[in-house]
Amino acid sequence: MNVVEPIRDRDTITEIKRYLLVKNQRDYILFFLGINVGLRISDLLRLKVKDIRGNHIVIREQKTNKQKKILIPKEVKKALGMYVIDLEDQDYLFRSQKGINRPITRITAYRILKELQEKFGLGNTGTHTLRKTFGYHFYIQFKDVVALQKIFNHKDQKETLIYIGIQQDELDSRMLKFNL
Repeated sequence: MNVVEPIRDRDTITEIKRYLLVKNQRDYILFFLGINVGLRISDLLRLKVKDIRGNHIVIREQKTNKQKKILIPKEVKKALGMYVIDLEDQDYLFRSQKGINRPITRITAYRILKELQEKFGLGNTGTHTLRKTFGYHFYIQFKDVVALQKIFNHKDQKETLIYIGIQQDELDSRMLKFNL
């Protein structure tokens, strides 16, 4: 099993957002929302327009069956508002082109991220990349592993640091300085 990496470079994230904004609005919103709220891809793909109408996303997580309430950041809320202007409350946020009102599949989301990996020379990407990118930058900005652990519903802080790649970054940094 390959380890999926977060996107660590903020400039690369900005480039990806610009690229997706022009290429495909649905994929842009998937990326932008995913890196800003930290939901699992399975929960993102199940979102309907009604789920993002307020200031919070309130869902029952598919994996844990736990209720989750997440504040939608202002810039994301603004982009979502423009994206859903012509959509109905019962419409899936990330609609597939196949069928009527069906969400894209996990495989489609994976393909979107793999295309970004190739185009932008990213490390190994997968469906967890968006969530890990959120976690990595949340940790870098706030250094609050306890809050991040709660957001991710992880059992301990070590699990959270391993998940977002911080533990490996710290080991790599020390190894660079090591010399006998």
